[in-house]
Amino acid sequence: MQLKSLMLANACKHLEKEKNERDTEKNRLLKESVPQFNTSSLSIQELQNICKQFHQKIDSVDAERYDVEVKVSKNEKEIDGLTQKVLDLKGKFKRPTLRRVRVSADAMLGALAETTLKTSLDLRSNLKSVKKEDEKEHKPVEVHDWRKNVEAMSGMEGRKKKFDTRAPPQ
Repeated sequence: MQLKSLMLANACKHLEKEKNERDTEKNRLLKESVPQFNTSSLSIQELQNICKQFHQKIDSVDAERYDVEVKVSKNEKEIDGLTQKVLDLKGKFKRPTLRRVRVSADAMLGALAETTLKTSLDLRSNLKSVKKEDEKEHKPVEVHDWRKNVEAMSGMEGRKKKFDTRAPPQ
């Protein structure tokens, strides 16, 4: 326990030291890149020119940042595609996450009983019985030429004739 607490205290000291080093490095870089301005002695026109220069620098930095972000996203997509190809070539695939299925005890026992017991191989007993239809009962279908009486069958009169000639339902 004491060793653990000493290790944690040492890690906290290192973190604090790293944070201070980063802050000093940041301040040093800001002093180098951004010169100190004495704005009290400058006229309004000179201040406006300085602001315009800053805006131009900001725009160029934003454009570079955007370009870098696009390159990074493009490279990430390419890396993902290549890793997928490597996995395909190796034959190893990512396993999908499986969902847990809840099965009742009765259903589980029933599934176990079905697999352990041998089912009968008499397949004919499971088939439905179908009565053979008598060929005598079938009426021969009248085949006639559809081109006959086309004009007579057209219009409502022809449809009425078709309706009247049909056999009533039994």
